[in-house]
Amino acid sequence: MNTDASHEPQVKEFQAETRQVLRLVIHSLYSHKEIFLRELISNASDACERLRFAAIERPEWLGADELSVTLVPDAAAGTLTIKDNGIGMSRDEAIDHLGTIARSGTKKFLETLSGDSAKDAQLIGQFGVGFYSAFIVADRVTVLTKRADQPGVRWVSDGEGSYEIQDDPKSDRGTEVILELRTEDREFLEPGRLRELVRKYSDHLGIPIVLKTADASETVNQAKAFWTRPKADLTDEDYQGFYRHLTHDTGDARVWAHNKVEGALEYTSLLYLPKRAPFDLYERDRQGGVHLYVRRVFIMDKAAELLPPWLRFMRGLVDSADLPLNVSRELLQNNRTVEKIRAALVKRSLDLLEDLAANRPEEYAEFWKTFGAVLKEGVIEDPANRARIAKLLRLYSTAGGDSQEVTLDAYVARMKAEQKAIYFLTADNLAAARSSPHLEGFRASGFEVLLLTDRIDEWLAGHLHEYEGKPLANVASAAADVSSAIETPEKAAAESAYRATLERLAKTLDGKIASAQVSTRLTDSPAVLVTGEFGLSLRMNRILKQAGQSNPFAAPPILELNPKHALVSRLNDTADEGAFAELARVLYDQALLAEGGELEDPAGFVRRVNTLIVEGLAGSSKIILS
Repeated sequence: MNTDASHEPQVKEFQAETRQVLRLVIHSLYSHKEIFLRELISNASDACERLRFAAIERPEWLGADELSVTLVPDAAAGTLTIKDNGIGMSRDEAIDHLGTIARSGTKKFLETLSGDSAKDAQLIGQFGVGFYSAFIVADRVTVLTKRADQPGVRWVSDGEGSYEIQDDPKSDRGTEVILELRTEDREFLEPGRLRELVRKYSDHLGIPIVLKTADASETVNQAKAFWTRPKADLTDEDYQGFYRHLTHDTGDARVWAHNKVEGALEYTSLLYLPKRAPFDLYERDRQGGVHLYVRRVFIMDKAAELLPPWLRFMRGLVDSADLPLNVSRELLQNNRTVEKIRAALVKRSLDLLEDLAANRPEEYAEFWKTFGAVLKEGVIEDPANRARIAKLLRLYSTAGGDSQEVTLDAYVARMKAEQKAIYFLTADNLAAARSSPHLEGFRASGFEVLLLTDRIDEWLAGHLHEYEGKPLANVASAAADVSSAIETPEKAAAESAYRATLERLAKTLDGKIASAQVSTRLTDSPAVLVTGEFGLSLRMNRILKQAGQSNPFAAPPILELNPKHALVSRLNDTADEGAFAELARVLYDQALLAEGGELEDPAGFVRRVNTLIVEGLAGSSKIILS
């Protein structure tokens, strides 16, 4: 009797989160049962492609075999087998890939679900749980798998709460997924139905998909690398089908570009612009990029060296004839061929976006809503393409509503003759931007101001210094006061009347402000905080502080006062130093709150405001009594 534990089936529990995901996959997420076949064929195809790559160093693994995927329906047994002769799995790999769904992404997957089946079904491709679609149609799934250098493995589960795994005498390399179909799903044993689904979902695959019945075996797909086929022979449905295979996205791509380059450099590229964002889009260290093939041999997925991080939303592939088959990620770095391909892919991506913006503006607006914040990174990271990317920006402004964003070209076209700069304001959100006191003078003067509310906009504004020869100016800067350069008798009289008060304010608020001055930008608010001409914005300083970074060049802001406001007039008339200090703190704290800042002493601020309110109410009573 063999006592080796590896030959006995081991029963392992799925993770608690895995069981939840399985239930959702089986009962909620797929609206069309037939999707399971696409998912399993795609997995089998990927396994074959990975063997091609592994065989570069271990050619004996591949031998003379023709890589293929075989479908074997057995009506008598009620089973459908999807078999490939690809890379196969070891025991540990089977546990990792079949016993753990989405790994670290599982929890985020569950958090992302909204309960809307049609919407949630689109999440499957993002989290790599396509294998589990097998349980939609099967009561029981058996996986027989073998790597070329490992013993065979048998994995069995009913998809409820556990699975069994043990060694298996399987002798041929590859994987077999055997589905014991439910009675109501026996339609997927019919050869005609299988042919229909293969041609619908997997006709684009570059390896043969063979349908094997008792009578014959037949290849039911084109079995030619999709991107090598003439564009004239391909339909939109073909391109969308290949996109879904390549990305495991269940939705469609928005647009795509298919190009073949011949000459000094020879390669084919196929780039897709998705409609939906992956859950980790804003994680800068995520593995982005396009698939790399060399002479139709799969080399690596997510080759980040072929696209810059600010285009990490693009999907697709590159098939090069000029790179060696044993190319590694290290060799891709500082490779002149790769650099040329990368530059061409950036250009084609921008061409694609420019065409979308010019000819399908409503769709471009949807793209911008989904990926605009990432595209803005290009303004910062790619000086060579900064001007092209800037034309693609869509930004809120005081001239539009909350659902309307403007281009920089439209802004420049509306600029007044006397306007010297493109004005902008950064804020935490659109409501805060629209109510900012910084806009008061600009509104009164009829100047349009761009409202920038993404966190990255602070860096964007720091790198986009000008557009079409017009400098960008932050309205929260002391240098951007629309009337600061205009000397009027009224302004001179106000500065003279408030000179002593401004000096007292600077001493009272020493350390909090750099200086105090009379403002001509305010019409309604009593005070506002502005940065020096070359200083970082108050919001930028807050962002750095929240990120745990210090700014060694940070300088206190300037406090500007509105001489026409009652509170400022009262401050000017207050002789008592204690009362002056209290009111000065109220004005400073109000201005800080209007900037989205945090108060050092919120309770003190409330006490001071309450005192002002009580005094105001007492004054009103006296007027009524008199």
